[in-house]
Amino acid sequence: MKLAPSLLAADLADIAGALDLCEKGGADLVHFDVMDGHFVPNLSFGIPVLKAVRARTRLPIDVHLMVSNPDRLIDDYLAAGASRAIVHWEAEPHLDRLLDHIRGKGAQAGVAVNPATPVELLVDVLPRLDFVLVMSVNPGFGGQTFLPRALDKARRLKRMIEISGAPVEIEMDGGIDRDNIAQVVSAGVDVCVAGSAIFGTKDPLATMSELRERARQETV
Repeated sequence: MKLAPSLLAADLADIAGALDLCEKGGADLVHFDVMDGHFVPNLSFGIPVLKAVRARTRLPIDVHLMVSNPDRLIDDYLAAGASRAIVHWEAEPHLDRLLDHIRGKGAQAGVAVNPATPVELLVDVLPRLDFVLVMSVNPGFGGQTFLPRALDKARRLKRMIEISGAPVEIEMDGGIDRDNIAQVVSAGVDVCVAGSAIFGTKDPLATMSELRERARQETV
């Protein structure tokens, strides 16, 4: 299991400190949420912040573009330091072209699906994907409650990936915490995004360690 702390839940007045915690805690990725106030009803980080984050960490940056018309913005985010770029199936009608473009720029390409979007819609683009982000909350706000039906979506997606033979990872984002991370990993998820579950605790370093330990536990 790879752990990707979400900066959206960190102390925004001390992003450098949050990145330091991520590195000390053994994070595999840093999750970076981009919201445009249109595709989702909130605003968050933009290109100047991504450039600052890129300059302050060695960790890969997982950029989640919750935006309309991602094809118009993708080059700027790739140039600013995105290691992995995620676009929403619901926002991009020409996925083949955009995924090939992302990979051509040297980044990993991912597609996110909202809770109401069936993963089966991705069957024809799996060969062009490095990973799929299954949203376990409706995107746009941090701190939401995990939607259990996301577990079945992950299982179905895992079967699709196995049938396709494509080396595609499954990532999940939204409400993952100490109480459900074992179930999430058992459902086939490779990358767990966690925000409030890490940065909302008194000891984020200890919490990251606990999340990894709980991810190893067998589910009942």
